Amino acid sequence: MDEERPKMRSRIFLIVGILLVAANLRAPITTLSPLLSYIRVDLPLSNTMTGFLTTLPLLAFAGLSPFVSKLARRWGMEFIVFFASCLMVVGSLIRPFGGISLLLFGTFLIGLAIAVGNVLLPSLIKKEFPFKLGLMTGMYSISMNVCAMLASGISVPIAVNSGFGWQGALVVWSGLAILALLVWLPQLKYNQKSLPQAVAQTPRQSIWSSPLAWKITLFMGMQSTLFYVMVAWLPSILISQGMASTQAGFMLSLFQLGIIPFTFIVPIIASKMKSQRPIVIIMTVLLLVGTAGLIFGAGDAWLVGPSVFMMGVASGTAFSVCMMFFSLRTSTATEAADLSGMAQSIGYLLAAAGPTLFGALHDMTDSYTVPLAIIVVATLLLFIMGMDAGRDKKVFGK
Repeated sequence: MDEERPKMRSRIFLIVGILLVAANLRAPITTLSPLLSYIRVDLPLSNTMTGFLTTLPLLAFAGLSPFVSKLARRWGMEFIVFFASCLMVVGSLIRPFGGISLLLFGTFLIGLAIAVGNVLLPSLIKKEFPFKLGLMTGMYSISMNVCAMLASGISVPIAVNSGFGWQGALVVWSGLAILALLVWLPQLKYNQKSLPQAVAQTPRQSIWSSPLAWKITLFMGMQSTLFYVMVAWLPSILISQGMASTQAGFMLSLFQLGIIPFTFIVPIIASKMKSQRPIVIIMTVLLLVGTAGLIFGAGDAWLVGPSVFMMGVASGTAFSVCMMFFSLRTSTATEAADLSGMAQSIGYLLAAAGPTLFGALHDMTDSYTVPLAIIVVATLLLFIMGMDAGRDKKVFGK
């Protein structure tokens, strides 16, 4: 009994550490967007620079993600997560101070830190909790999304009420990064710098040569594109349809509210199913019906509200299923990290282009009807890739 207590204590610290690291994987980004109007009062940010600031983390995701699993094999997962947490703290503390250059540099450091967490947390969960994949993935996802929603919702009140403005709001959220770093520190004593000898001697196939890995990667790209297009453009779409700006902002919160519970529920359900195809079908129907309601709702809150909520449910489902694919379609934690790195690299590169393409189509057509076709196309590609990725098979082997 006494021997079990240290093990249980270290397990609890690991779970809390994972949840706190996950809490920092979206909040530093979602806290920035609501504060942009306040930031632009103090800093001469052009529209182009503002767009670049919001896209910068996605570019960091795409650039670093393919190399994260190699760094983890060289230095150990726990150490790389610790180093990323240090980058998160530094980036969070410097970006409110020092003008545009430090705002951009700090945001870029945060993007690099998030890229590490995006890739390694699913792999770490597979390694440490192989029989609780669904539960742990659900807990990790809900921690990430709840904190993202809170960050977007209360950053402006913090900025206005604290008297410290947007700088104070960003510093407050840096406290979450500091807490994650401190709680993660005990995990360094479990760090393993290299693969076990037996595994290290086994020739490794490249994840980039697997057709299934490419389908999961495109699935990741399409679900990310859907999410970031909605976050970037939903209020503007609804305002153009005649909805008040406050109500349009509420609809974006409703979209995020639809995401949260299903990022916890879906991984648990998916982990108990041999094939995840039924989930992919339900998700596709919700996205298509929701998009139709958004197009033809004409700003009517009673039609748009349920449609936006359905799209949030589908978006949360797509993200959760994708995270589960990294574990369910691989045989080892190393393969999971490789697949996660590949999928998130290309996936976030596609996601970075999505809102820009949406805006370009809007400028060309002076309408949101044609740009909304991006959501329909992404949904159909999501369905095609998901139906194959949802089959009970591995990226290598049967």
